[in-house]
Amino acid sequence: MPLNFTPISLDRQEDYRARLSHCPQQASDYSFINLWGWAEEHGLHWAWEADVVFLLQTLPAHQLWAPIGAWNSLDWQRLLEKLPGSPISFARIPETLVALWESIPGLRMAREENRGHWDYLYDVQELIDLKGNRFHKKKNLISQFRKRHPPHYLPLDAQTVEAAIAMQENWCQWRDCEAEATLASENRAIERVLRHWDRLSGIRGGALLVDDRMVAYTVAEPIAQRTMLIHFEKADQSIKGAYQSINQAFLSNGAEGCLLVNREQDLDNEGLRKAKLSYQPVDFVKKYKVTLR
Repeated sequence: MPLNFTPISLDRQEDYRARLSHCPQQASDYSFINLWGWAEEHGLHWAWEADVVFLLQTLPAHQLWAPIGAWNSLDWQRLLEKLPGSPISFARIPETLVALWESIPGLRMAREENRGHWDYLYDVQELIDLKGNRFHKKKNLISQFRKRHPPHYLPLDAQTVEAAIAMQENWCQWRDCEAEATLASENRAIERVLRHWDRLSGIRGGALLVDDRMVAYTVAEPIAQRTMLIHFEKADQSIKGAYQSINQAFLSNGAEGCLLVNREQDLDNEGLRKAKLSYQPVDFVKKYKVTLR
């Protein structure tokens, strides 16, 4: 029986989270908040089986993502037969699933490194303490920010998120988001998440206020293996040190119990890659494009 793909919806988020919790490795792409936020931009759909959720991207082209479930106990031969055609192409496949597929007898597979989609992992305590020469510049920027603009930290919730929406609108006007497709798409995803804040399980965030004006915010959620996943982080770029400060402030106040922080991908953007590497990642969630026959 063919799979029935339907648009990502809020009403099954807890069912989806339950299946995701059984995945041996959780990449940022597969958190429900990411699926929901980017659903319209990527044309994301899902199809439900008894023990797995299939994910399909339809924009700008059709592309399967990793199936979500208890990978180690799934009957892959049976499940893959439900997918039409051969070969079958997948994107954003975490390395743990790649290794599993490679071990299945009779399954012919080709893989291609997808470096732009690797998740960056950092030690939470390192990014709070910022000790040593590696972090000297960032610590100095935070000190300057605090001296010039004494901030007040507050958690984001259903009441304070309205201020984040207003700040995002101002940020986008300043960056002229509509003139750049990538920024415009991200802005729509951010707005979708912020406007559904009270309906998204597990969502959390923090903000910095200067003179009662929000100058930076972060949107995040905890995921498996005691990891905090940062979805969006924006700051007033006219205020030096604001980005570094919200990163440290949120981890200090909102990441209790987490050992790692996942700051998502660089999408092969040279400037973004340089910035993410400057925070000294301790590991990556490597992902691949995969073709199965």
